[in-house]
Amino acid sequence: MENLKILITGNQGLLGTECVRVLYPTHEIHGFSSKVLDIRDKSQVEGRIKEIRPDIIVNCAAYTKVDACETHFQDAWDVNAIGPENLAQAVRRCGGFLVHVSTDYVFDGVRSIPHPYTEEDSPNPLSAYGKSKLAGEEAVRSLCPLHAIVRTAWLYGAAGPNFLKTMLRLSKENPSFLRKVVNDQFGSPTWTYSLAKQIKVLIESGATGTFHATDQGYCTWYELAETFLSLMGVKHNLTPCETRDYPTPARRPFNSILENKRLKEFGIDVMPPWQDDLKAFVKANKKQLLKSITK
Repeated sequence: MENLKILITGNQGLLGTECVRVLYPTHEIHGFSSKVLDIRDKSQVEGRIKEIRPDIIVNCAAYTKVDACETHFQDAWDVNAIGPENLAQAVRRCGGFLVHVSTDYVFDGVRSIPHPYTEEDSPNPLSAYGKSKLAGEEAVRSLCPLHAIVRTAWLYGAAGPNFLKTMLRLSKENPSFLRKVVNDQFGSPTWTYSLAKQIKVLIESGATGTFHATDQGYCTWYELAETFLSLMGVKHNLTPCETRDYPTPARRPFNSILENKRLKEFGIDVMPPWQDDLKAFVKANKKQLLKSITK
């Protein structure tokens, strides 16, 4: 399936940037930032899809400030629920296939470690962010027969803000400061570049439905930060803490481990172990990462 016409929303974000990078060599890409294509605007969405007539629409646009969602719920709902609904309706009317990116936050995370969540498990979001993302999923399922929902977790990459870049900046600013990092939340760190490659494989396979797509294996935020900063060769002083020691407005799942069950069943799971991906990420981006925090 080469030379597909693909429209990507949120093309300048953490994942959207990588989707453009991965899909561009073999497909015709039409990427739009939220400033150019606001998925909250129903008429704008339909007008753009009618104009381009894409074979595939990949929705990477999202309101991902998890804590801010608690106090700005309408903003989160408009982007994470109404936006996908607008896309689904437009795709149903105009044709095409919708790939919608979702999250581990649709689950409550109460399952004992290390038992993962599969696509067959019932969602039960704890936070405003999770509730808005679940609503987006439900809109896509009900309104757009031709779709793939891709749930992922713990994303990091070279583009856009993320946990690893924050830990790098803080450690460079004050290497000796003893910094607490949560050590009782578990998940699968996932490089956006690998996820973009998985989305490409998924699109070209023609598979439909809901899929989990994270790197293999799991760790805690503390273990991830320690591993990353050590690979970067950056001096740091971290100490593990519990979630209760680091309260946040939004409730976060203790268990965010997702199993790529359906990708494996279809024989199209290309996600590597998280440790291998993290090493590859550092090797490819170390100079850029260090440069970005000195600006």
